[in-house]
Amino acid sequence: MNDDSLRSVPLPRPLPVEAAPAVAVARRLRAAGHTAYLVGGAVRDLVLGCRPGDFDVATSAPPEAIEALFPRTEAVGRAFGVVLVLQDGVPVETATFRSESGYSDGRRPNAVDFAAGLLEDARRRDFTVDALYLDPEAGTILDPCGGLQDCAARLLRAVGDPASRFGEDGLRLLRAPRLAAQCGLRIDPDTLAAAAAQRWMLERISAERVGQEIARLLTGPDPATGLELLAQARLLEIVLPEVAALQGVPQPPEFHPEGDVWTHTLLMFRLSSQRSLALGLAILLHDAGKPATLTFAERIRFDGHAKLGAELTEQIGRRLRLPGEVVARASDLVAQHLRFLDVRRMRRSTLKRFLRQENFAEHLELHRLDCLASHGDLGHYEFCRQQLAQLGREELAPAPLLQGRDLLALGYPEGPLLGEILRALETAQLEGELQDPAQAAVWVRAHWPPPDPAAQ
Repeated sequence: MNDDSLRSVPLPRPLPVEAAPAVAVARRLRAAGHTAYLVGGAVRDLVLGCRPGDFDVATSAPPEAIEALFPRTEAVGRAFGVVLVLQDGVPVETATFRSESGYSDGRRPNAVDFAAGLLEDARRRDFTVDALYLDPEAGTILDPCGGLQDCAARLLRAVGDPASRFGEDGLRLLRAPRLAAQCGLRIDPDTLAAAAAQRWMLERISAERVGQEIARLLTGPDPATGLELLAQARLLEIVLPEVAALQGVPQPPEFHPEGDVWTHTLLMFRLSSQRSLALGLAILLHDAGKPATLTFAERIRFDGHAKLGAELTEQIGRRLRLPGEVVARASDLVAQHLRFLDVRRMRRSTLKRFLRQENFAEHLELHRLDCLASHGDLGHYEFCRQQLAQLGREELAPAPLLQGRDLLALGYPEGPLLGEILRALETAQLEGELQDPAQAAVWVRAHWPPPDPAAQ
């Protein structure tokens, strides 16, 4: 069968404006006598009715021909036929049709054949829904692997033999659950069974690549489904054993009628419409310390689980090579997630410092989700919102009444004492005890008598 004999169907909806650079690349290649189509995830998303991501191009043109046709290119994977074409300021990944063979490292092919046509190119792709080729001029889609039927059935199915597809690149084991969750698809039973059987392949995948997939899952539309699929295929116990350990950990029913820690965590994700990576990581790991701190006293308790969870978040974030700033933020969210229980009893200064934190919106959202996914009491959440509205930024973080230079002018020596005084002074200011610099100076002298210059 050649490319012309493939059945084509009309594109179900107009191409969005974001496709224009890729369309321009395809047209230029076609004008030069090459075959060219739009391919991959963006085509799949168009068929499924989702907002498409980046549009890529697949072509019969070899890499050197692509580079000769376009003035601005970058050979990001020339050995695999991938050239980045900068079209109208937009990078368009443009790949030569190819067949591949031999995957000794479980990631890259040992041999690549650029003499392949569209059919051979389709057979090397991971899932049928990603093996759709869009002709932008005719407005039709070529479907060599049954991807359109699978889109209609909302089914994620490997191209050909699923065990072979996963054996070629172990990262596909994580991509399948993430893609199914992202696009609202069911995973074909044979594909899911093959993923479970091939789970050992994950040990050959770099931590960076694993971390990237986990990050995409946690910031996607449905992390809960992705996590459930990872657990079903026994992949979770390999990439995130600390999360797999949440399954079956009991919680006190008077506070957690929803069930065990795993159920609680998944429910939080289902109640979260969108989230940053830091918040997603914090939702995933806010109770990661519970399995190790579980005790049975007058009731089920998890003393110290927030502190341990913060430590685990740091460890897991580093292991997955996630950005350091993101990991630090997530760890802080986990460490502080129980502080909301004390907000009504906090001193005014402590409460104000708590509320004025740079990332407090994420702290508040984590607490809201934690409550909604358990007892449902949002009293502390509403209290904090009311305080934020009443106090305002100026009262939460007022300009200091005195600074270090003022203390030096009052006769205090340089050193740690200055910091101690300024911290105490701010506390008194936040408590409402001091209103102006003159009052503050009197207060400081009363609490820390200035040293006698004659004694120095």
